[in-house]
Amino acid sequence: MRIWSLDRLISPAVAALALVLCLLTVPAGAQENAAAGDPAAQAVSEQQLLDEFGKIRGRITIPDNKAATLQQPQGRDYQSFQRSTLPWVGAIAIIGMLVAIALFFFVRGRVRTQAGESGQKILRFNALERLMHWMTATAFIILAITGLNLIFGRRLVLPLIGPEAFSTWSSWAKSAHHFVSWAFMLGVLAMLVVWVWHNLPDRYDANWLRSGGGLFDKSNRTHPPAGRFNTGQKLIFWSVVLGGGALSVSGLYMLFPFAFTDITGMQTAQYVHAIVGVLMVAVIIAHIYIGTLGMEGAYEAMGSGSVDINWAREHHSAWVEKQQGKLDGPVPPHTAAEPAE
Repeated sequence: MRIWSLDRLISPAVAALALVLCLLTVPAGAQENAAAGDPAAQAVSEQQLLDEFGKIRGRITIPDNKAATLQQPQGRDYQSFQRSTLPWVGAIAIIGMLVAIALFFFVRGRVRTQAGESGQKILRFNALERLMHWMTATAFIILAITGLNLIFGRRLVLPLIGPEAFSTWSSWAKSAHHFVSWAFMLGVLAMLVVWVWHNLPDRYDANWLRSGGGLFDKSNRTHPPAGRFNTGQKLIFWSVVLGGGALSVSGLYMLFPFAFTDITGMQTAQYVHAIVGVLMVAVIIAHIYIGTLGMEGAYEAMGSGSVDINWAREHHSAWVEKQQGKLDGPVPPHTAAEPAE
């Protein structure tokens, strides 16, 4: 019989133990090697950074810290608003107003002067007031056309005129929008100073609203009394003043980017500017309609400045009575009494 020595029995046991230890440690080493080969495996995710800091920033060497912001959730929201929400809001507001005006015209027809023209004129707006009105109106029309180009230009204008012409037009439109905005802001401020006292609420407003200003009476017999500006004109006035003020302030934020606020404030200013802008376009379309095609004799108020005395009595009877009281008698032809009103 062969007798085994102690060292020969120990050697196989040690070898087996070493093999087991190697099998246990190989997966851990493989995992470390895999992590070393894929640095992004343990990197912080984009969503983790947004949840922690609200934005994703990088390292920059230029003085402008804003350039370090690579991504922020508000930017995605603004992009979605600009590309999808805003065009829908603008289209509904403007096309909806055009449809409403068309329906009103075909159902109601033109608002005519019941008594006809008398041949006598009364001064309604002096030259300074007309200049102020037309400067503001012209500026707004230019701003509306150039502003709507940013919303609908790529969809409507680009396919019609081609890329090169659209690029040239958009460049000129941008410059015109910037420069003409100053005339609009000046006009809104002037209108506020000159006309604010005539557009405060008075005792005629409630009755005017109840009767709809007589606009829905096909017989042309219902014309509620009104002062120099009736309630409808007051609503237009305050829409222009408040809406124009919002456009002016938000526009200044964009004319001088980041001078008053950060990126979030800039995006807020653009939200306000865009929404108020398209709503004001719809309001001014209604104003243009009633001042031209919608009402007989209305255009002369801002055209020549003088209106027929019969027209004035039907639409602004309280103002005519006030004028007659100041003159201690009937208003004579082509009177220039109280030109500042």
